[in-house]
Amino acid sequence: MTGDHLDSILKAAGARADKEGWVALPEGGAMTLHVAHDGASMTVPRVEALRQDGELVFARNAKRDLFVVVRSDVYAVALEGEASVGRAVRRAGFG
Repeated sequence: MTGDHLDSILKAAGARADKEGWVALPEGGAMTLHVAHDGASMTVPRVEALRQDGELVFARNAKRDLFVVVRSDVYAVALEGEASVGRAVRRAGFG
């Protein structure tokens, strides 16, 4: 994944940057990073904020666990929660 790809995904999710360089998803939103390198794959679930430093992506979850992966090894991002589509969700029968 390129930096432009990741920036576009974060923009679509409605993420906002803070003064420390972390880009956080809106309240209630989370993402899963799918990462693979040399045939081995892993997922990084429930990520709430990202920070990029060159080729490195720092991913932080609600427990403040920190994961560091190489951006080019990230091949997919799954957005979770109502904030993932960047708009309010209308549920049947509730408004």
